[in-house]
Amino acid sequence: MTKKPAPVMTADEVNDLFRQVFPQLNKDRPDYVVTEVFSGGCTIRLNAAYEHLRPGDTVSGVSLFALADLGGYACVLSHAGPDALSVTTNISINFMRKAEAGPVDGHCRILKLGRSLMVYDIEMVAGPDAEIVAHATGTYSIPPKRS
Repeated sequence: MTKKPAPVMTADEVNDLFRQVFPQLNKDRPDYVVTEVFSGGCTIRLNAAYEHLRPGDTVSGVSLFALADLGGYACVLSHAGPDALSVTTNISINFMRKAEAGPVDGHCRILKLGRSLMVYDIEMVAGPDAEIVAHATGTYSIPPKRS
C-alpha cells in the first residue's frame, strides 16, 4: 500500500491563501470553502446559492467544475506547499444527478503526488443522502522550487 502524502497546510491556512491570491473567488460570501485537510486529500464545500443555479433549480455544471478544480488546487497547495502558481493541466468531469441549492461537498483524494505533477480525483456529494452528483479526475502542474 502506498503511503499517503502528509499535508503541509491546514484548511484555515489554505482558505487564508485563497483570500490573498484569489480574492475574486469569494467576494461577498464564502461560496467555496476548504473544510478539511487530511493525509492524502481534502474536503471543499460549495455553498450553492441562487447565483450557482441554472434553469430547473439545478446547480450549474460551471459551479461543479469550479468545485472540482478548486478541490485540486486546495490539495496541491496543502500537500505540495503554498505556491500559488500551481496550475491545472487537465480535468475530466462526469455529471451524475441533479444537485439543488445548498451545500455540495467535494471529497478530494490525491492519487499521485510527484515533484512536478499531482493527479487527483474528487467525488462531489449533495442532498440529505449525500448522493454523488459529479465525479472528476484532474492533474495539477507544480512549479519547480525556486532558489
